[in-house]
Amino acid sequence: MPHDHHDTLSPSGHPFRPDNDAPLTYWQTMEIAIRELLIEKGVVTAADINSQIDAMDARSPAHGATVVARYWTDPDFAKALLADASAATAQMGFDIGPMKLIALPNSPTLHNIVVCTLCSCYPRNLLGLPPDWYKSRAYRSRTVREPRKVLAEFGVTLPPDVEVRVHDSTADMRYIVIPNQPAGTDGWSADDLATLVTRDSMIGTGLPKPPG
Repeated sequence: MPHDHHDTLSPSGHPFRPDNDAPLTYWQTMEIAIRELLIEKGVVTAADINSQIDAMDARSPAHGATVVARYWTDPDFAKALLADASAATAQMGFDIGPMKLIALPNSPTLHNIVVCTLCSCYPRNLLGLPPDWYKSRAYRSRTVREPRKVLAEFGVTLPPDVEVRVHDSTADMRYIVIPNQPAGTDGWSADDLATLVTRDSMIGTGLPKPPG
């Protein structure tokens, strides 16, 4: 399955600045009109909008990596994350909002992978913007039908005795995979461990970087 591992650019947010002379789409026109109306009515200010956009643009997989690394190094936090991931991550400053976040720990006999079969529901507060391939029809449909083949195309080949479990995100539920801690990293600090955690490993389509 062809896929692009590059992140997508932010589809909206900053005051619209066209890249060329192409006419505005219907949705771009609506976004501009609603934004300007909200500012004109005093509901929000331009500074408020820019502040929120900057906050959204600052989100990245590094946030999720710090959560995973703390899970590996802090048993009390690990228990809290499994009991209520939304509350546990909020205490770290990563507010998932009204949506429910569920942590999915991998094990030697279980590998979790996340998909959104309807659209592109994704824990953006922890992982930033979803990659293009996550939103593709091929990934959304094939991951449910043939997850091992999809994983193999991402370079993840699992032994036959490892169960692959697919989790479908919804409008009010998000998932983060907790990958297995790489061998040879016992005693590492949480900061050092976080550098091994990849975005794809928190989706389930990849593994952490090996220590080196």
